[in-house]
Amino acid sequence: MTSNITLEKIFNKLQDRFNPDAAQGLNKVFQFSLNDADSFYLMIDNGQLQSHWGEHNDPNITLRMGEATFIGIISGDIDGMGAFMKGQLKAEGDVILATKLGQLFKQTA
Repeated sequence: MTSNITLEKIFNKLQDRFNPDAAQGLNKVFQFSLNDADSFYLMIDNGQLQSHWGEHNDPNITLRMGEATFIGIISGDIDGMGAFMKGQLKAEGDVILATKLGQLFKQTA
């Protein structure tokens, strides 16, 4: 059940779930824009993660979706590729980076 999962809780746990081994040699910025209101970005630099609220001025990829879609993808209730195919998730920039997100963050049980 995802009712107790919030965007803030997910954001605060990103560092704990980050897999630095999968990020070796990667130097990219992932922008997340949710509901055209909340936004945050992840800066990955060779195994290190920095997460910030707001907009980055030059992200490598921008992922746009509703907050409920984002929470569903993170919790495993929604398939990211399925959300993309249904138009619930839009990607701009280096869209191949979106496929790396599953490797960069450990799934919770």
